[in-house]
Amino acid sequence: MQTQNALPETPDQTRKRTIEVLAHASLGRLKQFFADLDEQPEFQMMRGPETGLVMIRGRMGGTGSVFNLGEATATRATVRLTTGEIGHGYRLGGDRDAVRLSAVIDALGTRDAFKPKVSRFVEETEATIKSREDKQRAETAATRVNFFTMVRGDD
Repeated sequence: MQTQNALPETPDQTRKRTIEVLAHASLGRLKQFFADLDEQPEFQMMRGPETGLVMIRGRMGGTGSVFNLGEATATRATVRLTTGEIGHGYRLGGDRDAVRLSAVIDALGTRDAFKPKVSRFVEETEATIKSREDKQRAETAATRVNFFTMVRGDD
């Protein structure tokens, strides 16, 4: 998302944002995007979808030394449209269909004819994801317990 004073996104930043949003989009939203297309794109799989493990890293206190927290399952895919554009899809978990669809949408986003459609889809999906995260934050905050230390007298 851009703020009023921010510089416009470069094409690389836009693509990175697109891939990131697609990685969090629900399978239902991805399928709906394809259902709304006038013409289904033809593509071939270049890689995957393949599922493997990625190392999750953390920092002590959010700013301290880096440590390996554990591993998580991740899936990736790369497609080539018959018109030559290449798209990539990534996602935590093992949802191969969602990754394949994400890769195709990423590739479509590099075609001039589909850029506005993909851009609108990414913005709407980003808003949906933000709304879902805000709701989850609010629900979590409602259960927050503030611990404090009471000072006892010398009784």
